[in-house]
Amino acid sequence: MNRIISIFIVILICSQSYGQKPRARDLGIPLDGKTGKLNAITDIKGIEVGHTTLISGEGKLVVGDGPIRTGVTAVLPRGKEYDPVFAGWYSLNGNGEMTGTTWVEESGFLEGPIMITNTHSVGVVRDAVVEWQFKNKHFDPLPNEPDIFWALPVVAETYDGDLNDINGFHVKKENAFSALNNAKSGVVAEGNVGGGTGMICHLFKGGIGTSSREVIIDSTTYTLGVLVQANYGNRKSLTIAGVPVGKEITDQMPLWDPIRSEEDRGSIIVIVATDAPLLPHQLKRLARRVPIGISRLGGYGGNGSGDIFIAFSTANNEAADREKTQMVEMIPNDNMSKLFEATAQATEESILNALVAAETMVGKNNTTIYELPEEKVIDILKKYDRIKK
Repeated sequence: MNRIISIFIVILICSQSYGQKPRARDLGIPLDGKTGKLNAITDIKGIEVGHTTLISGEGKLVVGDGPIRTGVTAVLPRGKEYDPVFAGWYSLNGNGEMTGTTWVEESGFLEGPIMITNTHSVGVVRDAVVEWQFKNKHFDPLPNEPDIFWALPVVAETYDGDLNDINGFHVKKENAFSALNNAKSGVVAEGNVGGGTGMICHLFKGGIGTSSREVIIDSTTYTLGVLVQANYGNRKSLTIAGVPVGKEITDQMPLWDPIRSEEDRGSIIVIVATDAPLLPHQLKRLARRVPIGISRLGGYGGNGSGDIFIAFSTANNEAADREKTQMVEMIPNDNMSKLFEATAQATEESILNALVAAETMVGKNNTTIYELPEEKVIDILKKYDRIKK
């Protein structure tokens, strides 16, 4: 009972942590492209994001008790409304998991929320989404079979076991329900929140980050947004604005317990969303551009890394109607290059926003992961003439 009482559950709703720390652009880091109003995935109308963050305990690892540094993030393409969206997915390196993607590939639709959590909590979160969809009637019954319900939720993961008691299985279905029920539009909390709570990026504290871009195609302005759970990379490869920042910052290395090597064994989950009318094969093309943004920061998809991406479009409402023939819109392939560029740009900035927002964290066995030293980064960028002195 004491262990249960001691668990401090923070349900982070969009606006709570925004404004506490600057974002990448606020530091003067040169970034290309025009952002949306919030510079977040929620710049796309209808998208909602929710986090449940679990933080409690300190000191020596006691499996089942903690320390706990984990959580769940939910992205709802059309909020609480059920209306499947066209989607496509892609894996750069498959040492990870994103459930439900075989049906996304086969059907061309994403039929519910996208959830992100830690590696060993995928199952409970997946089951929670099935229950949540059923209880909230977030589905379309089969024609003439109203009692039939089935779901193949999309749940992705990255490993937080360096900081978190990952084998204590602290994420419960109620935590997934909270992330879903509290999901909102507007400002998105970043850094040590939700599924990103215990994550590490380029051996600095990582986590959740988001960004957006506006592009004009045939005189129409479209928005593309990205949300990442960044938990990948080594220090020496970290590059910011073309500058080898990781090689310049040789201190503030993680204090591991037990000590481990600097192997690139983490993962990154990336969600790309747009209101541009794209079909599933085009959305897969967007997902394939995500690695360009990751590579700008020095990521290369190491053997131990799960780099898995999904893209969806909120255009073409009601395209998943089970009975009626649908007329859908699509942007010509010849006009997609601006969206490819926006995907790379917003991915890069989302990761940077995760690094900037994240704060130093001490986890199990006092393992310590330091936050990105922003003043040092600015000084290094000035040294290389990427920021004016």
